[in-house]
Amino acid sequence: MQRLFSFALIGLLALALVWVGFFWEPATPSRVDERPRGGAFEFQSLAGPVSLAQLRGKVVVLYFGYTWCPDICPTSLGMLSAALSELTEQELAGLRSLFISVDPERDTLEKLATYADYFHPNLIGVTGTREQIDAAVARYGAAYRIVKEAEKEDRYVVDHSADLYLIDRRGGLVRSIPHGTPPEQILAALRSELKRP
Repeated sequence: MQRLFSFALIGLLALALVWVGFFWEPATPSRVDERPRGGAFEFQSLAGPVSLAQLRGKVVVLYFGYTWCPDICPTSLGMLSAALSELTEQELAGLRSLFISVDPERDTLEKLATYADYFHPNLIGVTGTREQIDAAVARYGAAYRIVKEAEKEDRYVVDHSADLYLIDRRGGLVRSIPHGTPPEQILAALRSELKRP
């Protein structure tokens, strides 16, 4: 009986090996180069157009959100503001922070200017067409989704990613800083990039 069981077990293992050898196809691994690359953008602020090309020579921090956001945006921008408040005037002169609204239908340029300035004078509120926003979101690996109530088209929330995106003086994406990163770590990342030529 035990011998019969051993033969059966060996037979099952042999069948499994044959199946793996001839039929099993491992899942195709995801591409290694899918890391967001960043890139050019142009938006509108209350003071006029703002593009990455105009900001060349400065370290840039991007954040995608919207002014109606009940909690995530205020938290993220509060953390960024705490870090910005620790920078010297000379350091701030080499840095520009942008709050990019993904809700241009409700976020007017006036509202964006007031909202951004509430957090820090270095922060500029900008937005653009849906095409401009979607292109920048894709380039930086961000995401958003408008969630509307069926019966009220004008009342909606926007689910969105909440990372900060750090860009070097030459316009290259250096890294993303995850939502919830403490101000002291954001500050260290900013200062590290500001020290680079």
